[in-house]
Amino acid sequence: MESIRDAARREADHPQSQVVRFDADRPLRLDCGVSLSPLQIAYQTYGELNADRSNAIFVCHALTGDQHVANEHPVTGRAGWWTTLIGPGLPIDTTRYFVICSNVLGGCMGTTGPSSLNEATGRAWGIDFPLVTIPDIVRAQAMLVDHLGIDQLFAVIGGSMGGMQVLEWAASHSERVFAAMPIATTAKHSAQNIAFHEVGRQAVMADPDWSGGRYLDHGIVPRKGLAVARMAAHITYLSEPALQRKFGRELQDRERPTFTFDADFQIESYLRHQGSSFVERFDANSYLYCTRAMDYFDIAADHEGNLARAFQGTKTRFCVISFSSDWLFPTADSRAVVKALNAAAANVSFVEVSSDKGHDAFLLDEPEFFATARGFLAGAARARGLTEASEG
Repeated sequence: MESIRDAARREADHPQSQVVRFDADRPLRLDCGVSLSPLQIAYQTYGELNADRSNAIFVCHALTGDQHVANEHPVTGRAGWWTTLIGPGLPIDTTRYFVICSNVLGGCMGTTGPSSLNEATGRAWGIDFPLVTIPDIVRAQAMLVDHLGIDQLFAVIGGSMGGMQVLEWAASHSERVFAAMPIATTAKHSAQNIAFHEVGRQAVMADPDWSGGRYLDHGIVPRKGLAVARMAAHITYLSEPALQRKFGRELQDRERPTFTFDADFQIESYLRHQGSSFVERFDANSYLYCTRAMDYFDIAADHEGNLARAFQGTKTRFCVISFSSDWLFPTADSRAVVKALNAAAANVSFVEVSSDKGHDAFLLDEPEFFATARGFLAGAARARGLTEASEG
């Protein structure tokens, strides 16, 4: 029986999803100055594109997500990561909208990245893969949207790193985005978050099995380093109230401490499980590349330090959503985006959802969040003219 790790490795070049390939005649020019070709993009779609191609919603995934947003994951067998939000009758209603989600550039589930085959060398790219940015990721997504024959997206939606992509779409391709919903995100990565990412990257690179980034050539994986990186990052996705409610100081399958460095506490066991399961499905180098892309993200820097200028003249409708207990991308980050949008005279609404679940709340069962998403999309659909008749 194929292991999860073997299945994940196969997905890098031969994903169980739709793919589009752009050859040398259509290279992707990256911010680092390199032209990347060939380029493969793996993606999933849900629902039907209407006759005038006006009902497409592009969903952008977060750091460790992928294109399998609303279907069973081909590697883990688990449900899609946003089945709470996407599906028939849900806020992103697949009986009304045509939903697209692609694996990001630099990912490991079928879009070209460090674990993909470098056709020039006959082996995996590894750290020979050029560094990518959030704008690079969005430019690759725009190539996919072009391939699908869609001039303007009805909406672009995403949380966390996905929210960064939403903001980049709205800033750099505003004419192609009718509505935008950036969730639990920021317009620039903070020094604290860069620091957390650097700890994770150093954990990966300190693992002897990282082998200078060439571990796939040797048939090994830097399991310990990547697991530690995931454990550290996962703490930032939660909140103290959520940790206390879920685990407290409860012991794991024992009545008293062992007085060893075993996982005495439930929270220790939980984090170790998160680390070990993550290693099976995600590529270590992709983790390095995607965290670096987030670190470089700063929309205002490309507009003389003025975030409002990035959205000047935009006709896109915005709904910015934050969560009260999110300390990774706190509400202040969302308010800064809203302030810039107001200064640019954009059509913007803002909701801070009251939740004690931390950053991961956007992936969980939050009725206020669902109601906000449903209401915003319904209003935008009316403004776009997405009537029942035009959807047939």
